[in-house]
Amino acid sequence: MRVFVTGASGHIGSAVVPELLGAGHEVIGLARSDESAAALTAVGASVHRGDLDDLAGLREAAAAADGVIHLAFKHDAMRAGDFAGAVAADLAAVETIGAALEGSGKPFVSTSGTLMLTLAGITGRPGTERDVLDGGPRVDAENTAVALAARGVRSSVVRLPPLVHSSLDHHGFGPTLIGIAHSKRVCAYVGDGTNRWPAVHTLDAAHLYRLALEAAPAGSRLHAVADEGVPFRDIAAVIGRQLNLAVTAIAIKDAAEHFGFLAALVSLDNPTSSAHTSELLDWLPTHPGLIDDLAAGHYYDNPTA
Repeated sequence: MRVFVTGASGHIGSAVVPELLGAGHEVIGLARSDESAAALTAVGASVHRGDLDDLAGLREAAAAADGVIHLAFKHDAMRAGDFAGAVAADLAAVETIGAALEGSGKPFVSTSGTLMLTLAGITGRPGTERDVLDGGPRVDAENTAVALAARGVRSSVVRLPPLVHSSLDHHGFGPTLIGIAHSKRVCAYVGDGTNRWPAVHTLDAAHLYRLALEAAPAGSRLHAVADEGVPFRDIAAVIGRQLNLAVTAIAIKDAAEHFGFLAALVSLDNPTSSAHTSELLDWLPTHPGLIDDLAAGHYYDNPTA
């Protein structure tokens, strides 16, 4: 299958592309820089130059492909405070790719996040793939992708947990938490720290994207979750041990000063089930869990906030 991948040189894309190539697929990766293009060429992928704002280019590349995996998101804009702009660009990309694939029966795998479930008020139980939200940031793009099933596209959405971890993870929430602890010289959690975050190893997530491309039924929502929910204080504890820093609780009123743009998220309780995904696609995570991976050492070579 000739697969167009956005975000192909990013954290998750750098695992998805080899996963696809290893299974015999041809990959055309979206690259916005010479560095990204070189990285794709080095692993045997072809390059389509452009970015998420180049909607004509996205339409052209999607129409020429046998399937599309959409991983790109404007994380830099989000970190700079323009979350609304990043969300709008993601929605526009999904709409554009969907229009290019309409009526073709081709697969389109898009990306969302499990934190949206908690932010929308699903609490007191693990979120499931059957939980559908009415709308909101990133949810609109998820719903748009799923709705393409009624327009002749074999669409699916992979919801990623907040912690996608591995030695490939250099800018995600894991390195960010480590960088904050290193900068503040203390490793903190909010309140009693019993709120839970789900997690998955990057390579397990990449395998799920390939399975979704190859076999997910149209209109599927999938959860790339291996650890259903790790207490945040346990995450803080392992980071504290690795950095030889004290681990302490802070009040929610102090979260913004300590955690910056992550302040609104670090106290969320986001347990998430992937039982339906595992049953549907026979997806079985095989790589290290979050705590073991955080203890392995590769995250701590150059901790920066």
